[in-house]
Amino acid sequence: MDKIKDKLIERRRYIRLEVPLKVTYTIPELHKIYTAVAKNISADGIRFETHERAIKESSVIELKLDIPNVASAVHIKGRVIWKSKLSLEDSAPFDVGVEFLEIEDDNKNTFLKFLCDLIYSLPEDAK
Repeated sequence: MDKIKDKLIERRRYIRLEVPLKVTYTIPELHKIYTAVAKNISADGIRFETHERAIKESSVIELKLDIPNVASAVHIKGRVIWKSKLSLEDSAPFDVGVEFLEIEDDNKNTFLKFLCDLIYSLPEDAK
């Protein structure tokens, strides 16, 4: 059985937590809504999987994160930092890394509380 500590990925300033959040995002210039599932998240970014080929590195996108037990989605503006195809198959999905640029003021406390609750719920040896 994997330890929770093994599921934490620290590459940047903040701990990345593996949590399968529903993500809805738009690429403003395309005026279309896409859905994805987060693979991991931190205070300054998110990684998710998508089949959408139109998403490009350095694009600014608008995200809505469905936080469990919260009535409305958290709205975040982010920039695509990287995009990587998961396999060589033509229909293979992409992993996408997004850096958060701006979190709506109404949503900041909700988002940060969610992250803190995740971290505080980890066993002591996983922190």
